[in-house]
Amino acid sequence: MYSTSSSIKRNRLSAVVARTAAAAFLSVAASLCLIAQTPAGAGKAVDLKASLMAPIDLPKPDLARPSELSYSSSIGTDERAAADAAAPGASVLSSASSDLPSAPGDQPPPRRSYGRRTNYKDRWHNTDGSNKLTFEGGVGFNVPTGSSGKELGTSFKFQVGAGYNFNKKFAVLLQYDYDKFGMTGGNLDRQFSRYNNLGLVDDTGAPIDFSGLDGNSHMWSLTLNPMYTYYQGERLGGYVIGGGGFYRKVTNFTLPQTGSYCDFFGFCYQFTQNQTFDHYSNNAGGVNGGIGFTYRFSRFASEKLFGEVRYVWVDNQPSSNSVAGLYPENNKRTEYIPVTFGIRW
Repeated sequence: MYSTSSSIKRNRLSAVVARTAAAAFLSVAASLCLIAQTPAGAGKAVDLKASLMAPIDLPKPDLARPSELSYSSSIGTDERAAADAAAPGASVLSSASSDLPSAPGDQPPPRRSYGRRTNYKDRWHNTDGSNKLTFEGGVGFNVPTGSSGKELGTSFKFQVGAGYNFNKKFAVLLQYDYDKFGMTGGNLDRQFSRYNNLGLVDDTGAPIDFSGLDGNSHMWSLTLNPMYTYYQGERLGGYVIGGGGFYRKVTNFTLPQTGSYCDFFGFCYQFTQNQTFDHYSNNAGGVNGGIGFTYRFSRFASEKLFGEVRYVWVDNQPSSNSVAGLYPENNKRTEYIPVTFGIRW
C-alpha cells in the first residue's frame, strides 16, 4: 500500500513538472519570434503626446508644376504668378482667404477684397440696382398766373411719360401733358361784346344771338425734362425737375345749337348742345420747372407715388390764324402752375 501510494505521488509530480517546463518553453519561443520580427530601434519608447503636438512638416509645392497647386483655392498672387511664368496657360484655381503653409519669413497670400460695391448691372438695371427705364402717369389741376390768370380759369390736367434712369438720382423724362382751362367771366363778357359789334345776321337776315356764349382753352405739350432726386429715404423722397419743349395753345368759343335726332323706330327728338363756331391756336416753345415728393410702398419697391408742382412759361407770339382774329389773347404768353399726383415706376 505504501509503495503504491508513493508511486502515484511521484507520477503526479512528474506531470506537473512536465507541464510547467512545456509552458516555459513555449513562452521563450514566442518571445524569440517577436524579437526576430521587430525592426531595429523599435525598442525605443513612444511618446504619444509628443507625437500629436509635433508640427507637420509639409513640403512647399513645386511652382514649376501647377498641378501641385490645384488642390487648394487659397493660392496667393506670388504663387500664381510664379506658376504662370513656369507653365504659361496653366490654370490655377481661384484665390480664397485661407493661408498656405510657408517657410518662416514668407508673407501670407493676399486675401480677396470685399470693399467694392455690389454690381447689379444688366440689360434692364444700372450698377446701383435702379431700373434703366421709368414710366409714369398722373392727374391734377392747373392754376393760371400772371396775365393768364385774368383770362383763364382753373381746370384739370393729365400727364403720361417715359424716360431713362442713369442711376438712382438722375433721370430724363419725355412727357406729354394735357392742361385744360376754363374761361373767366370777364373774358367771356369781352368776347361777347366783340361778336355783337360785328352785326352778323343769319340766313333769314335776323341778327345772330350770342347769348349763351361759352368758351374753353387747353394746352398740350411734349417736353424733355431732366429730374434729379436729391433725397431718398426708405419711404419718402424728394426731387427737382425741369425742362422744355413744344407747347400748343388752343381756344374754342361755343354757342348752344338746337338739333334733332330720330331713332330706329322713327321717333324724333330735339336736343341742344354747345357747338364750336370760333377756334384759335398758337404754337410756341416753353419751359417749366418745379419740385416733387415721392412715397414708395417699401424700401425695395420701384413703384412710387408722387406729387409735384411746377411753373410753366410758354412764349406765345402774336399770330392771326382765324377770320378777323377776334381773340388776340390766345397769342399772349401763357403762365400757369400745374399740380400733379400720380405713380411712377
